[in-house]
Amino acid sequence: MNLKYIIYSCIIFFVVQTIIWFQLNGQFIKGWDWFKNNPFLLSLLGIPISILLIYGTKMGYIGFNELLWPQRLILFALGIISFSFCTWYFLGENLSTKTIISISIAVILVAIQVFWKTN
Repeated sequence: MNLKYIIYSCIIFFVVQTIIWFQLNGQFIKGWDWFKNNPFLLSLLGIPISILLIYGTKMGYIGFNELLWPQRLILFALGIISFSFCTWYFLGENLSTKTIISISIAVILVAIQVFWKTN
């Protein structure tokens, strides 16, 4: 396992998940009419998002000694964490007990993938 590549992968994945949140949910933020009125232009973000995901996957593949499952689970968990924060911060949706438990599970999922040594 190469922690440097895993960290790079996690940073890229978190940034991508945050960009995706704005791409999909910016239309619901009061005063952000541009997002509501320009779905075609927003869809063009798919190109840099895809490129970042390709590089993040490559970094994770190297970091996890050519395993794909750990980075897929990390991508999922970081998406949950990013979504939860952005939805709370930008849309004012409170975190329910159910959501807090789900976020905790996502954090545990990331920790298992990063710190649990496999043969």
